[in-house]
Amino acid sequence: MEDEVKWATDIIDQKLELEEHEKAKPRFRKIGVVDIDSSDLNDEKYQPPVNRNLANLKGDDRVRKTSVDLRKEIIDVGGIQNLIEIRKKRQERKKKKSLTVALEPPPEPELTGPVTAEAFLKAAADGKMNIIEKFLEDGGSPDTCDEFRRTALHRASLEGHIEIIKKLLDSGSSVNLRDRLDCTAIHWACRGGKLEVVKLLQDSGAEINVKDKLLSTPLHVATRTGHAHIVEHLIATGVEINARDREGDTALHDSVRLNRYKIIKMLILYGSNMMAKNADGKTPTDLVQQWQADTKEMLVKRSNTVSEKQV
Repeated sequence: MEDEVKWATDIIDQKLELEEHEKAKPRFRKIGVVDIDSSDLNDEKYQPPVNRNLANLKGDDRVRKTSVDLRKEIIDVGGIQNLIEIRKKRQERKKKKSLTVALEPPPEPELTGPVTAEAFLKAAADGKMNIIEKFLEDGGSPDTCDEFRRTALHRASLEGHIEIIKKLLDSGSSVNLRDRLDCTAIHWACRGGKLEVVKLLQDSGAEINVKDKLLSTPLHVATRTGHAHIVEHLIATGVEINARDREGDTALHDSVRLNRYKIIKMLILYGSNMMAKNADGKTPTDLVQQWQADTKEMLVKRSNTVSEKQV
């Protein structure tokens, strides 16, 4: 059994090394390649051939000027001093362009009428603080929710609107309130990959081992969505690393199944059980073996296809 685990971890190391090597490769842009769409290709395909020499001869009133002629024109226009002025203006324009600051967005229009619950929830997702403040000032509940029992805190946590989250929490929003899928705000923050939001919610009392209807913890969610920085933070703050979901899968099962090599390595390093069995009796080590079997099967099929073509 120890040999199987060692073999599996070696395979994972190889996969991770290969993935990082691919990411480190320099990406070169092909010079002279222009992005065109199909309509451009049709125009290019069906337009008649052009005789470049004939086209040049047919130029309307085209006059070839020598460098001497051009120099005379420059002197007539104002001499060397004029050239210097033109050059200065060009440099000033470049300088102004480089110092140009992006225009600030226009101020939010003043709200006069009451804010509806629907507008309040939408504002939480869109980051519209003025609407959030108006709704709360008018006595609206910070835990107002939609038909899925999803609150403004859930929506803002997914999108990462820190200031709105602080406002909602200060106004009494329930940090561990569950939606219809039993997801809390920290599930949504992990799904959105918002580390600062996760930290803020934890500081406000959010449970990190809370489970949704699929019995998935925030660690499961962060693993499935590929947010390695969230996984690392949750591990550092004491999350239950071998927690199982409804299918008996740990975060390690999920990471192996989804080829999250960096997360796999991290989970193993911090003590995730490579031999934990899920509801199907499969361990993460078994899933690594399945990788190898699938790869082998694919290579055999490809080899057979090539052989048939050659015959």
